[in-house]
Amino acid sequence: MADKLRLTVACGDYEIVRAIKEGTVKADGLDLVMLTGMGPRERHWRMARHSEFDICEANVGAYFMERDHGVALTSIPVFLHRRFRHGFLFVNAKAGIREPKDLIGKKVGGTNFQPASNIWMRGILEEEYGLPHRQVTWVVERSEDVAFTPPKNLRIEMVAPGKKLDVMLAEGEIPAMLSPEIPRLFLQGDKRIVRLFPNYKDIELAYFRKTGIFPIMHVTTIKQEIVDKYPWVPTNLVKAFEEAKNIAYRRIANPRMVPIAWVRTALEEQEEVLGADPWAYGLTPANRKNLETVLRYTHQQGMIGKMMPLDSLFADTDLGDAGGPDGI
Repeated sequence: MADKLRLTVACGDYEIVRAIKEGTVKADGLDLVMLTGMGPRERHWRMARHSEFDICEANVGAYFMERDHGVALTSIPVFLHRRFRHGFLFVNAKAGIREPKDLIGKKVGGTNFQPASNIWMRGILEEEYGLPHRQVTWVVERSEDVAFTPPKNLRIEMVAPGKKLDVMLAEGEIPAMLSPEIPRLFLQGDKRIVRLFPNYKDIELAYFRKTGIFPIMHVTTIKQEIVDKYPWVPTNLVKAFEEAKNIAYRRIANPRMVPIAWVRTALEEQEEVLGADPWAYGLTPANRKNLETVLRYTHQQGMIGKMMPLDSLFADTDLGDAGGPDGI
């Protein structure tokens, strides 16, 4: 029997990949080395700068940028991380910021310009709330993962050495912060920092009901050389990820598995709003709208020079009449 193709997979330590990591699910013909110990910043940086992994969960906007730069990558339509982001815009409680338009002409802090969370929220703030992203100065604390020359009318400033954005926000040095993570001082209960949208869950529910979008943060990239040499790999990967996700759904439906008192209530609420498969894979109509929206935001925000056809960005893994892992 021929040896299996050994590939490294860098991704988050998610419940939806547990079955692959533990070996319960195996991708046909593949020996997957699961690297789940890195945080997203390290994983994205190492892949973008050094191409260290065969398969990598990656920031969706950064992936579009790499493709725009001609990097030999493609992606499979497996989306391991989604998140609504209205709850990640924070303001100084005394800055007088009551609505997004109040940030016109102001400074807004953030880790860097490229996080998918910030791409999504800048787009939403511009499209839904009338806050043009080029009428804000974006204050960042670290360099970008993918090389990026901002357009001349896009204002990005690097924070001074030794400064911390959450401290700057709390002390009123900046009036707002848009970040992939919740500010440390806010988590510690600092009352000087508040959410701009305190009822963010209600707003996110309304956004989903209006648009049908549960924002895709990350895609799953694969080196083009692997696809060229082994064209069967993308479909076999998708089948394995799909099977692992279905196992995770069944696992969390068991209230004995998750230490949350009202987990069943949360699941029922989620299914009522988002449906039975919120983390759906594949280029479904809903996922196409999702990806086309963030692609448009990435272009509007000056990170890619042109729009690209969605089908050119993803390997063709449509199983057609063969069905998914449960098909016959």
